Amino acid sequence: ITEEWKRFQPEFFSDNKYINRGISGQTTPQMLIRFRPDVIDLKPTAVVILAGINDIAENTGPSTVKMIAGNIISMAELAESNGIKVIISSILPASGFSWSPIHDPPPKILAINTIIKNYAEKNGMTYLDYYSSMVDDQEGLKKEYGLDEVHPNKKGYEVMSILVEKAIAETLSLDHNKK
Repeated sequence: ITEEWKRFQPEFFSDNKYINRGISGQTTPQMLIRFRPDVIDLKPTAVVILAGINDIAENTGPSTVKMIAGNIISMAELAESNGIKVIISSILPASGFSWSPIHDPPPKILAINTIIKNYAEKNGMTYLDYYSSMVDDQEGLKKEYGLDEVHPNKKGYEVMSILVEKAIAETLSLDHNKK
């Protein structure tokens, strides 16, 4: 999801001096492995973690809700323990995957979003809710925001840009280390 954002809105990252480390198709274990060189070693003030949809699609094999949420939480804990403010993003809505036999992602998406939202709130981190602004009445990505059932289009990334800017501003203005 994040890698394609640069294609639709390259100026969003360059103008704001944001670094986009998204790699298309990666799952949370792959992200966790590269979290130190791609995040911690860069010493950012804050990190936005958007992960999980490729795990649900089983890009690297079956994954449980507990495992996916656990990997996202591990990235958040690594960031926080290194003095990086954390913004945990909801998984975007998706009704299916053209590349995967998995045909009912909404229950897993909702379960993971609930776990990571509760974790973020309990631990004084920001929870960025893309899901609510982008979901249709069938628990999928709104057609006007998607290239397909999973990936945002330019309009979808415009919605995401507004939401992430607000979350970053709020995160940088608050002391999230107080629990």
